[in-house]
Amino acid sequence: MRTLPSDLRAGATDMAPLLVGVAPFGLVVGAAMISSGLSVPQALGMSVTVYGGAAQLAVVDLLARDTPFLVVTVTGLVVNLRFAMLSASIASYFRRLPTAWRWFVGVLLVDVVYALSVTAFERDADIDRRWYYLGAGIVTWVGWQAGTVAGVFLGTSIPEGVPFEFVVPLIFIGLLVPALDDVPALVAAAVGGGIAVGGANLPLNAGLLVAAACGVGAGLLADGGVE
Repeated sequence: MRTLPSDLRAGATDMAPLLVGVAPFGLVVGAAMISSGLSVPQALGMSVTVYGGAAQLAVVDLLARDTPFLVVTVTGLVVNLRFAMLSASIASYFRRLPTAWRWFVGVLLVDVVYALSVTAFERDADIDRRWYYLGAGIVTWVGWQAGTVAGVFLGTSIPEGVPFEFVVPLIFIGLLVPALDDVPALVAAAVGGGIAVGGANLPLNAGLLVAAACGVGAGLLADGGVE
């Protein structure tokens, strides 16, 4: 009987505790989709195809307001533009993989999988990146879908005051802090975080995208200055 690759199991094991933030956030998104008027099949289909909580929340909010479809589509794309930056950052780790594998990696790419995987890749040069990422990505995908399915069927029975979404930033803070081990990282975090807070009310949730771009730029400048 063949056993699963050890690095695949390691990725799944490392990701499992983080589902405490992923699944509840999915629960909130699932409930929001039903509350906005989507049918159960529509909500489940959106969860599988979009697979991005921030974009799903933005889109369902606009749909509930009878916003034109073109505006809804553009908003979803803008909110998810951060994945282009994540892809560019993580691409170097998977450059030698076959095309089919790279597509699969892209499908599973979300913020928490990126953060966990890059941290593991930097910590252990001998890790099988493909299998580790796959383990983390599949566990995250299953946890997210399970959360949204629960939210879809519970619908509006979830109390509005339950701050499930607050758990998600805490998860990312826990992943971020250990990575702040040099000047460029600290500069990038400070600049990106400050701009994200200041630009929180920018239209189309563009504040996050602007903050990420500025944080990366500031980190690169600081890195050049240090060298």
